[in-house]
Amino acid sequence: MDLWACPAVVTGAASGLGAETARYLSEAGARVTLIDIDADGVHRVANDIGALAIHCDVADAQSAEEAIARARAAHGAARVLVHCVGRGHNEPILGPGGPVALEDFRKLVEVNLISTFNMIRLAAADMAALPQQSNGERGVILSTASVSAYEGQSGEAAYSASKGGVVSMILPAARELGPLGIRVVGIAPGLFGTQTLFDMEKNLDSRLARQIPFPHRFGDPAEFAMLVLHVIKNVMINGSVLRLDGGYHR
Repeated sequence: MDLWACPAVVTGAASGLGAETARYLSEAGARVTLIDIDADGVHRVANDIGALAIHCDVADAQSAEEAIARARAAHGAARVLVHCVGRGHNEPILGPGGPVALEDFRKLVEVNLISTFNMIRLAAADMAALPQQSNGERGVILSTASVSAYEGQSGEAAYSASKGGVVSMILPAARELGPLGIRVVGIAPGLFGTQTLFDMEKNLDSRLARQIPFPHRFGDPAEFAMLVLHVIKNVMINGSVLRLDGGYHR
């Protein structure tokens, strides 16, 4: 897919993986809309790269529908959705004060899983109405999972479950939307230097980075953004969740 003047939506774009992805898409010539619940942050990034900023809770149906409508009105229906919304969470099922509050789990599922499905359904509806490109493609949807979906650690039961749900929906979504010319792909980052990692790993030090086979460091959001651009341009990548982790298996 050619990104020049291509309408694209990036969620979770106020910081981290989403902000860097939005920057790369803008530099590639796309007409980018940035969506985030952090109003100040998303407007700051959008002003920096010359994009449209929308304050929105993507787990909320009405809020997300209104955001997509605004993006459509400004740039046209998006051919690219990159969903980077995610919340880190490291809390034991049973702690010193008793069982974890069920509401904490519910909120995590809303942010990480429900928002993913919500944005897939809305983006797919717009993409399906677009004319096919020369190769038959109408759009591509990328969702952010996590290596914790496969190898969650102690204290990550809720987080791993929410990201595991994201992983599980990629292939069936690709099978359903493929006949419409819409690709669905997941990316499962490992240890990346973002606020989500800092929220989950309270005792970060160089020993954790050295456990990564190569390179022995945390991932750079730019490396996530570079993979996003490759997936968008490579039409044969579909229905897969791509690990981006330096070979790190926890």
